[in-house]
Amino acid sequence: MTNEVHDRRVPSPCINVCRIDEVTRLCVGCLRTLDEIAAWSVLTDGERRDVWAHLAERADRVVTGADTDANG
Repeated sequence: MTNEVHDRRVPSPCINVCRIDEVTRLCVGCLRTLDEIAAWSVLTDGERRDVWAHLAERADRVVTGADTDANG
Protein backbone atom coordinates (compact mmCIF):
# COMPACT_ATOMS: atom_id res chain seq x y z
CA MET A 1 0.00 0.00 0.00
CA THR A 2 2.79 2.45 0.80
CA ASN A 3 4.31 2.07 -2.67
CA GLU A 4 0.91 2.69 -4.26
CA VAL A 5 0.44 5.90 -2.30
CA HIS A 6 3.98 7.03 -3.10
CA ASP A 7 3.53 6.26 -6.81
CA ARG A 8 0.44 8.48 -6.95
CA ARG A 9 2.17 11.51 -5.45
CA VAL A 10 2.70 14.43 -7.77
CA PRO A 11 6.26 14.16 -9.12
CA SER A 12 8.82 16.90 -8.82
CA PRO A 13 9.41 18.93 -11.98
CA CYS A 14 13.17 18.95 -11.26
CA ILE A 15 15.27 17.81 -14.23
CA ASN A 16 18.62 18.27 -12.45
CA VAL A 17 19.50 21.47 -14.31
CA CYS A 18 19.60 23.62 -11.22
CA ARG A 19 20.53 27.22 -11.92
CA ILE A 20 18.58 30.36 -11.07
CA ASP A 21 18.27 32.90 -13.88
CA GLU A 22 19.32 36.32 -12.60
CA VAL A 23 16.62 38.16 -14.56
CA THR A 24 13.56 35.95 -14.06
CA ARG A 25 14.64 34.48 -10.69
CA LEU A 26 13.39 31.10 -11.96
CA CYS A 27 15.28 27.85 -12.17
CA VAL A 28 16.32 27.42 -15.80
CA GLY A 29 15.69 23.68 -15.54
CA CYS A 30 12.23 23.45 -14.00
CA LEU A 31 11.02 27.09 -14.04
CA ARG A 32 10.20 27.06 -10.32
CA THR A 33 10.92 29.94 -7.97
CA LEU A 34 13.31 29.43 -5.06
CA ASP A 35 10.31 29.47 -2.71
CA GLU A 36 8.58 26.72 -4.70
CA ILE A 37 11.74 24.62 -4.75
CA ALA A 38 12.29 25.05 -1.01
CA ALA A 39 8.68 24.23 -0.12
CA TRP A 40 8.22 21.27 -2.50
CA SER A 41 8.82 18.56 0.12
CA VAL A 42 6.06 19.86 2.39
CA LEU A 43 3.45 20.84 -0.22
CA THR A 44 0.24 18.86 -0.49
CA ASP A 45 -0.49 17.16 -3.80
CA GLY A 46 -3.03 19.88 -4.55
CA GLU A 47 -0.42 22.57 -3.98
CA ARG A 48 2.03 20.64 -6.14
CA ARG A 49 -0.55 20.52 -8.94
CA ASP A 50 -0.92 24.28 -8.60
CA VAL A 51 2.84 24.70 -9.02
CA TRP A 52 2.72 22.47 -12.12
CA ALA A 53 -0.05 24.67 -13.55
CA HIS A 54 2.10 27.77 -12.99
CA LEU A 55 5.02 26.02 -14.68
CA ALA A 56 2.96 25.41 -17.80
CA GLU A 57 2.01 29.10 -17.90
CA ARG A 58 5.64 30.15 -17.36
CA ALA A 59 6.86 27.80 -20.09
CA ASP A 60 4.40 29.39 -22.52
CA ARG A 61 5.75 32.84 -21.63
CA VAL A 62 9.35 31.71 -22.03
CA VAL A 63 8.57 30.31 -25.50
CA THR A 64 6.88 33.55 -26.55
CA GLY A 65 9.58 35.70 -24.96
CA ALA A 66 7.14 37.27 -22.54
CA ASP A 67 8.72 35.92 -19.34
CA THR A 68 9.39 39.12 -17.47
CA ASP A 69 7.19 38.39 -14.45
CA ALA A 70 8.61 35.51 -12.40
CA ASN A 71 5.72 35.51 -9.94
CA GLY A 72 3.34 33.42 -11.89
